[in-house]
Amino acid sequence: MSKRLKTVPKFADETAEREFWDKRDFTEYLDWKKAQHAVFPNLKPSRQTISLRLPHHLLDAIQGAANARDVPYQSLIKVWLQEKVEKP
Repeated sequence: MSKRLKTVPKFADETAEREFWDKRDFTEYLDWKKAQHAVFPNLKPSRQTISLRLPHHLLDAIQGAANARDVPYQSLIKVWLQEKVEKP
């Protein structure tokens, strides 16, 4: 037995729509069987700034490796971290 879905009304503006959804459970309006996978290729992954304290000799070595590769040292750190995380 399938649950009868409610019809989503037409909204005058975004504010009216926001107020409507703030007071309702969207699952009463959505049929997950008809949902489609969405791809947003132009979205950039969100980033978070962190503070990382490194010994001078380690930072110097990383900067030297980055200079040899002609890339910013922070980018090289991100690449190395990603490689390490992906290793089994």
